[in-house]
Amino acid sequence: MSAPLKGKVALVAGATRGAGRGMAVELGAAGATVYVTGRTTRARRSEYDRSETIEDTADLVTEAGGQGIAVPTDHLDPVQVRALVDRIADEQGRLDVLVNDIWGGENLFEWETPLWEHDLDNGLRLLRLAVETHAITSHHALPLLLRHPGGLVVEVTDGTADYNADNYRVNFFYDLAKASVLRMAFALGHELGPRGATAVALTPGWLRSEMMLDHFGVREDNWRDALERVPHFAISETPRYVGRAVAALAADPDVARWNGRSLSSGGLAQVYGFTDLDGSRPDAWRYLVEVQDAGGPADTTGYR
Repeated sequence: MSAPLKGKVALVAGATRGAGRGMAVELGAAGATVYVTGRTTRARRSEYDRSETIEDTADLVTEAGGQGIAVPTDHLDPVQVRALVDRIADEQGRLDVLVNDIWGGENLFEWETPLWEHDLDNGLRLLRLAVETHAITSHHALPLLLRHPGGLVVEVTDGTADYNADNYRVNFFYDLAKASVLRMAFALGHELGPRGATAVALTPGWLRSEMMLDHFGVREDNWRDALERVPHFAISETPRYVGRAVAALAADPDVARWNGRSLSSGGLAQVYGFTDLDGSRPDAWRYLVEVQDAGGPADTTGYR
């Protein structure tokens, strides 16, 4: 099997579950050594109180063909992040791919609740988890990434720049968090581009994460049962789909053409030719604009 990222080192910050796990596994499938971080381990859970762990993710990376290394890290703590980067430098001497996927805000925002009615402590913690963590991690990791030319930074968000510019996203805090991550990639593109590295923002579509499947009371093997409740869920994708987008970017010798851009898993699938696990190519953000938001009936014909 092809291993275009053999010899490359990646850090997926926030890889316990969901998109982070999917990206870590696909980087491993491409041959990379992948450091996976998060706050939930086999010995201790985060406030999510879920069963997925970073050790599980690391094992999946190794099973896929790479080398998975789990490092418990709270990315709000600069001391822990510095120790993480120092460890990667000591063990590998390089960092080729940094994926900032830290989030942790699902239980902190209230749908369509205005700022003045929203719990302030929860909103501010959401911003810290979604924005401050990315800044801390990049601050400490980028000097290592810049040791070798061709490094890639992927800022993971929800929504493309075009979509988020025209649509209110859930509430003040959520909207601000996701817009901030988009702007981080733009700013980092200006700072990294002249120094031989690339930064992009990347969004999955409607993600069939572990938490989303639980929300609908389904599993990956019967996820279509949820369509009776939410027909537009038909456009959803697995976490491995956005993982394949990251792997394709990391293996692209001309990745600098994307510097500072906002990208999506569905859009990149059309460019690089990868598919989701079922062989389809869902293009969720085009579907949302042209079908769901336009009030059309659920029909993914031409969109996957």
